[in-house]
Amino acid sequence: MLKRLQCVLFLILLSSASLVAQTHVAEPAVNLGDTSFLDGLGGPGVVIEVIGDGDHAGTVVDGGGKPISGTGAVNSISELTHIAWLSHKTVLGGWYGTEVVASGAHVNAGSAGQSGGWGALTLSPFILQWSARKIGKVPIDQRVVLDFDLPVGAYTRSSAVNISANAFTVHPYYAITAFPTKRVETSWRVHYLWNSTNNNPPFATGAQSTQAGQAIHFNATTAYNVGKHLWIGPNAYYLRQITDGRVNGVSLPNSPEQVGAIGPGLVWNAGKWFFYANSYHEFAARNRPEGDKIVFRVEKIF
Repeated sequence: MLKRLQCVLFLILLSSASLVAQTHVAEPAVNLGDTSFLDGLGGPGVVIEVIGDGDHAGTVVDGGGKPISGTGAVNSISELTHIAWLSHKTVLGGWYGTEVVASGAHVNAGSAGQSGGWGALTLSPFILQWSARKIGKVPIDQRVVLDFDLPVGAYTRSSAVNISANAFTVHPYYAITAFPTKRVETSWRVHYLWNSTNNNPPFATGAQSTQAGQAIHFNATTAYNVGKHLWIGPNAYYLRQITDGRVNGVSLPNSPEQVGAIGPGLVWNAGKWFFYANSYHEFAARNRPEGDKIVFRVEKIF
């Protein structure tokens, strides 16, 4: 299949009045399952892709994994446009490039409220993509990226549900795709997330400042090449917050988020076009919504 570059893609922020109270500071929306098969591949050129996501979270879960009564379902849709470029010049043996991701979304959290508009703007001044090489007899493709989120999206202190987190984020990642056999691929993307302080949190929090904790999350796939153009297999993601969130500079115990998900997916290649479809069912959630998610993505390489 043609080599291409993927990105860190940002979805809408899912939150509710219960989750932004002083027992929890919600993580911003991150790439959970938006990139999947053949993720580590890439090469010089330009890629443009459009991604559509739909989420239905039937429950909001507390730190003990139990549903929070009175929160109701959270439904959301989002659209992202990603443009990335890789030059023919190399740094440390890898092609150098940049990318930008613009997002928009609508969230309906029932009695907690709803919100719609532009999300954060993701920029990367630093992409390094290495050409295919082998570890033993296994071909691999890999990439490192340093992404930043700019809090330019829709946000208001009067609402407990917002598209933007009103805070800067830094989230580097490493992606790798390996081909253990000719028709089998496995792809992994591992992210680290750091969040700045929100000095204007929603009025519902009763706080002067909030800061979401640091987190690690990853996407993983295994797929089988059916015929010349089609790959089919399972895809999954997992997020684990590794430090407590803070309210007015004070750590909140038992506040870290967690969620895992797994489901089927596929990618179809037609020339320089790629078409993706992925679905996920979430489990083991802590301090966040839990439900189901679908992702559709169209990609063109230039």
